[in-house]
This record gives sequence, C-alpha cells and structure tokens, in this order.
Amino acid sequence: MAENNKWFDILRDLCRADGVSGNESNIAHTVARFAEKYGRSEIDINGNVLCSVGEQRSDRKTLLLNAHIDEIGMIVNYITDDGFLRVSKCGGIDERVLPAAQVTILGKEKLYGVVTSVPPHLQSEKGRTAKLDELYIDTGLSGERCKELISLGDRVLIENDTVVMNDLVTSKALDDRACVLAILKAVENIDTDKSAYNIKLLFSVNEEVGSRGAVTGSFDSDADLAIILDVTFGRVHGESSEEYCTIGGGAAIGVSPVLSHKLSEALMETAVLEDLTYQLEVMEGRTGTDADAVSISKSGIPSCTLSIPIKYMHTPVEAVKMSDIDDTAALVSAFCKRGLY
Repeated sequence: MAENNKWFDILRDLCRADGVSGNESNIAHTVARFAEKYGRSEIDINGNVLCSVGEQRSDRKTLLLNAHIDEIGMIVNYITDDGFLRVSKCGGIDERVLPAAQVTILGKEKLYGVVTSVPPHLQSEKGRTAKLDELYIDTGLSGERCKELISLGDRVLIENDTVVMNDLVTSKALDDRACVLAILKAVENIDTDKSAYNIKLLFSVNEEVGSRGAVTGSFDSDADLAIILDVTFGRVHGESSEEYCTIGGGAAIGVSPVLSHKLSEALMETAVLEDLTYQLEVMEGRTGTDADAVSISKSGIPSCTLSIPIKYMHTPVEAVKMSDIDDTAALVSAFCKRGLY
C-alpha cells in the first residue's frame, strides 16, 4: 500500500485530528469537511456530525450509518505549584502504556509533557504497573506559567502519527477513525439514485464515555434501520481464534440478543452474494458500542454492528489492515445496493 494513497491520506488526517471525549470540535470539523462531499452536513448542538446523502425519498426506508469520532485520552484534574499535572481517564485508556509516555496537553496552546515514572532499578515493587492516580505529568514549566497556560478540564492525549507498517497501518485513534473512513469510502461507491435506502450518516461524540452522542443523534435521524461501525479485538500472537476476530478476515458482522437478527442475516446474505470476505462476532448481550443506544432510540431502530478488527485497542499504537477497512466499506455499499432487509 503506497503512503500517498488517497484513502490513507484521509485516514491520516482523521487520526491526526484531536478529539478526546467531550472535546471533539477539531475532529468534528475535520469529518464534516470530508462528509460535505456526499451531502448536506451539519454539526449539531452536542457536537455530532450529521449528513444526509443524496436525495431523501419518501418511498424508501432510511438507513443510518454510524461511527463515533471521539478518542480516549485524559483530563486535567489538578495542577501542582511546581508545574506538574494530575489527570483522570477520558474513556478506557490502557494505564500500562502511560509511565514515561510523551503526551500532548491541549491547553491555551498545544504543550508537551512526559508522564513521570520511577526508574526500574529504584522501584520498591518490581513488576507492578503504576496506576493513573500514582502518576504525574511533568510539563517542564514553572507552576505559575503552567497555571497560565493549562486549566482544569483541559484534555491530554498520547500523540502518535499514522504510518505504514508492512501491510498494517498503525496510529492513535483508529478506534474509531478507521470506521469513519469505511463509511466515507462506502458512500463514495454508492449510486444514491439506485440505492435501496435513503442514507443518513451519524458521526457521534462521547462513545467512549457512554454513547451520549448516539442517543441524541439517532433520535433525530428518523432511521428505519442502522448499521453501527466500530472496531473489535483482532487476534495477536498467542491468542485464540475462538475469542478474537482475525486481522485480514474482513468485516465482523455482529450477532447478539440486543441486535436485529434479521439485519445480521441480511448482511451475511449480502456478503455471500457479493463474494465478500466476512466473519462473525458473536456477543452474549450488550455490544459495548453505539448500537446499544441506537437500537433503543425512540421506539426502537433495528440495528447491527459491523466491526473492523484492530490490534492493541486503546493504546497509541492501534493497528489495522487497510483491506479490512476496504472489505467493510464494500459490504456496506453492497447492502445499500441489494436492499435485502
């Protein structure tokens, strides 16, 4: 995969835009700029990006395509008099990667810091990972200057650029920017005049802290059915194929008591008819995605998850195969063409 590939460039732009939960303005405007190519786009009062693709006809059902735009990070909750920060989680950040990490502080200007850590030869408890409430961020600033530039509530994240790693792409925020890309790519390949559905897009905020954006965004969508795109755990070395999806195995169609079985089957049938690679993700109940909120919006919206397997979720080095993004986009566009639901 060439690094100057159009879709790689878009993915890199999406991942570079900061959007820690509750502070998604930057990524929202980035997504809205890309979505505007496909229809009227707006950012609602909660920060969700909404887009109506093509003509919305009364003789067609409306399909909602959803992916969330927020990313995990941290929030400043205390500033010491000597220029150190204490932080709390915004979403399920993996604490194991924090000691000695370089971070970006989104204060009055973009600042950099490092997470303090005790050198291994000075640790009193060997092998124990420090908890977040035991760590500080060293800003390199005096306490006075630190308090001028940084406020309580400012967001903090671990930056990492989007790069090609053989046949993988690694970056921060692939959860869920990989799925934003899949939706944009799917819509690019849909002839909206021939689509079986009206298509609306919801790029939602606050998924990592409780799917708040999906609750309100789906309520306003008037959708008859919804496909929620998110990432799932891809199998890495030493893990069982029984428990994890396969990297390079294509889109993972969700099957769960809280999802529409009819819609799951329609997606599977579409994949078979189109000869598209796919796999199943069977869940025992709640999905942990925006589908849990969308499926009970208003009087209920039949919903199914479509997941892209990634490695190293909720770390700054998440990794995905572009072929899995491509297969997911192809399945979405084929579903819109065939209209089997």
